[in-house]
Amino acid sequence: MELTQIRLLVSDFPAVYRFYRDVLGLKPQFEAESGPYAKLIPDTGHAAIALQDRAQMAGVLGRLGAEPEGYRALVVLRVDDLDAAHAELTARGAEFSNDPGPMGDRMRVAYLEDPEGNLIELQEWLALRERVGNAPA
Repeated sequence: MELTQIRLLVSDFPAVYRFYRDVLGLKPQFEAESGPYAKLIPDTGHAAIALQDRAQMAGVLGRLGAEPEGYRALVVLRVDDLDAAHAELTARGAEFSNDPGPMGDRMRVAYLEDPEGNLIELQEWLALRERVGNAPA
């Protein structure tokens, strides 16, 4: 089994698409600003974020027609320099709900939301986990 993407169900597809493409700087697999589907990929790593028009998916799974309440997803993106990423994204129009700060002694984080209210965590790793036995780091 392989995880290929996390797909977010969105109601205002163009606004959310532009946020992930223009503000966060993820690269679309193909241009699809009007939807109903798009896959966006960061510069590094193998994971991707996909967007799916909620109304289209409600045609398949009717219960998805109702708008959800509260946070529905937490998208986590690792960056090498959190302060630089915070400054760059702020310059592109991102509004952070929490500025960079420590989370324990191994990372620093900052939080913002996409136009649909999905929570996004930017994280900078300060220390790699020590290996235990043969477990990967």
